[in-house]
Amino acid sequence: MKKRLAVLISGNGSNLQALLDASFTQGEIILVVSNKRNAYGLQRAEKKGVETFIPDKENYDVSLYEKLMNAKLDGIVLAGYLKIIDKKLIGAFENRMINIHPSLIPSFCGRGFYGERVAQAVLEYGVRYTGVTTHFATELADEGPIIFQEVVAVNPDDTVETLSKRVLEIEHQIIVKSVEYFCNDALEVQGRHVLIGA
Repeated sequence: MKKRLAVLISGNGSNLQALLDASFTQGEIILVVSNKRNAYGLQRAEKKGVETFIPDKENYDVSLYEKLMNAKLDGIVLAGYLKIIDKKLIGAFENRMINIHPSLIPSFCGRGFYGERVAQAVLEYGVRYTGVTTHFATELADEGPIIFQEVVAVNPDDTVETLSKRVLEIEHQIIVKSVEYFCNDALEVQGRHVLIGA
């Protein structure tokens, strides 16, 4: 049986598209959720015939929790989802909820660091390298056990736009890789460490 996955998004959904285009032998995306009705990612999902869902605004956390639990999911992927996840949901999917972040955690991460804000902070600080991290989500933002990291060099003439574009290209690769390993039961969490299997 293939693992049943939901992807949570807030915007354009380019990471979602990378996942939709991937050929997972042991997993399938059966649901895409957005906290924003106008998120283009919802159209990406609909074009692929994947069910979409927008939680009830007045009772958001309960609505989301019930939908995800009723879907009998094996895992959740946070792909540019910009809303804080309720503790109850995180607990229900411990070590089964993958998040992606556009930096090398623990640098430039946590509350307030998302999207182009990360690239802006990277350039202002003057670091030589940034990158992408996937990790299992916990109650503390961007502090869960790290799955994969990839390095992206920062060029002297980089702008927020050029750096963000190169980082996003790596995001597409690493999120697919992380989900593939998850679906193949090749990720084992031991404390803060994730052991990578074949």
